[in-house]
Amino acid sequence: MSSPDAVGIEPDEDGATISKQQWKWSALAAMASYLDAGSIVALGAGLTLFQAYLGLSSFGVGALAAIGPNAIGCAVGAFIGGRLGDKLGRKRIYKWDLLVYAFGILLIALAVDPVMLFAGTFIVGVAVGADVPTSLALVGELSPAKGRGRLIGLTQVAWNLGPVVVLVMALVLSPLGLLGTRIVFLQLFVVALITWAMRRGMVESARWTAASGAASALGSQVKELFRGPNLRALVWTGTIYTFWGLAAGTAGIFTPYVVETLGAGTQAAGVALSCAGFVIGILATVFIFMRVNDRSYATRRTMWATGAVLQVASYALYLVLPFSVPVVIANIVLFGIGAALAGEPTYKVFSQELFPTMLRGTAQGFTFGVARTVLGIWSFFVPILAAVEIGPVALLLTAFLLVSGIVGYFWMPDTAGKSLEQIERERAAT
Repeated sequence: MSSPDAVGIEPDEDGATISKQQWKWSALAAMASYLDAGSIVALGAGLTLFQAYLGLSSFGVGALAAIGPNAIGCAVGAFIGGRLGDKLGRKRIYKWDLLVYAFGILLIALAVDPVMLFAGTFIVGVAVGADVPTSLALVGELSPAKGRGRLIGLTQVAWNLGPVVVLVMALVLSPLGLLGTRIVFLQLFVVALITWAMRRGMVESARWTAASGAASALGSQVKELFRGPNLRALVWTGTIYTFWGLAAGTAGIFTPYVVETLGAGTQAAGVALSCAGFVIGILATVFIFMRVNDRSYATRRTMWATGAVLQVASYALYLVLPFSVPVVIANIVLFGIGAALAGEPTYKVFSQELFPTMLRGTAQGFTFGVARTVLGIWSFFVPILAAVEIGPVALLLTAFLLVSGIVGYFWMPDTAGKSLEQIERERAAT
């Protein structure tokens, strides 16, 4: 039995209904996704303003995007935080890292030179990188077998909601210029502190508590990730997320920048278009993904195939049509729906299902970190490529999404509706 201070369901006592407490803990854990995406998009919305204020070159813009919550800074945090969450418990990580996040956000909000801006951006990246895999592991471990998609989907709603709030604020405050961007970051600072205060009452995952008491030293070693079914799961989740994340990360941070730089619209237009994409993502997640994800293996594959086709088409449009606001709108609608069906929500669900409890955070921290590292390298070149024309970027993103879609569909494991313990036993047997 687990500690009385642990939350969730006991191993092998999976139900089908979600309690109010499970919704509450999931919502608090989901704030990691809100703050992660919110910081990414806030930086993207204010990128041209910081560039002009601080005199950053295109290379400097790319470097800023590369070291922050969208990429390398997040990767560093994910590698460290995911592993520590497995060794020390989910509670110790998700309870305190938001203070680090708040400090980094404050540096960005008050930045008067490149040092403050770059330091704050990197600190925020490390903090969200540590929080996301740990918080998602908590949600996965407290979820019932037939409700996992709904609770994990809630974290994706939060991931989309953060940018919506940020972008609406950025749009309303756009007449204030850089001051408006600073206010947007201060909002994230306040939300981080409130979330930290509310998380202080959270307790440990019951599944982690049980597993940590029974785990052998061998069973929890990192090298076990690179063997047998764990290795196959690591390669599969890492591949679909890395290639999908290149497109999603580019859209998240660079849409306003590219729209303004290439003359398709003003900064306000770019911000409004980007905001619409996240709203579409929320609707598709709530009304499609959260409703059908846990039904069956066949449903998951059909959903994935549909989403993959929509996303490939979204960037292929730029290869055949001129870069204009109507084409950008079509891209945003197709990608917003497709990403909810064949993107991060699915990756999050399988990252909880395919790994044993004492390696769950480590595995997700590893794939999350690799994906954000690759995205960081890519981010160095996006402003340079996009400053000329959208074609080269669109061609590469179309190819990336095609890889993610094909690998996700043909090698998708059959885990729908099964408890985490049942999945672990079945994978160990093979």
